Amino acid sequence: MLKKNLVCIVCPNGCDVEVLLEEGQKMEILAIDGCTCDKGKEWVAQELTRPMRTIASGIPVEDGDFKLVSVRTDAPIPLGKIFEVMTAIKEKRVTAPVAIGDILIPGPAGTDCNIIATRNVAFTG
Repeated sequence: MLKKNLVCIVCPNGCDVEVLLEEGQKMEILAIDGCTCDKGKEWVAQELTRPMRTIASGIPVEDGDFKLVSVRTDAPIPLGKIFEVMTAIKEKRVTAPVAIGDILIPGPAGTDCNIIATRNVAFTG
């Protein structure tokens, strides 16, 4: 048996969570203690079996009133795909206008998310 300690990030409570695991070919969660809500228990199970993350970054804009548009993933992505998704973001350039919610990169690195704009950038010509 293995014991892991995590700090839950689902809500502002930041619960100290203790997880008891049975290791083998497939890791099995035996007990989760310290979560004050069910969402925390769900997060712990996901974090230990298939960790997911969101990304926020920026993409350069040509002919806009801002030189950079802030962007984010519209859904969590597998932790192991972060560098590939960031490479796709780093290589992207857009031309104004850009509107909040515009999909700037669909399905980067074969993920089920999109990279979307989180600010408006007007065309300045």
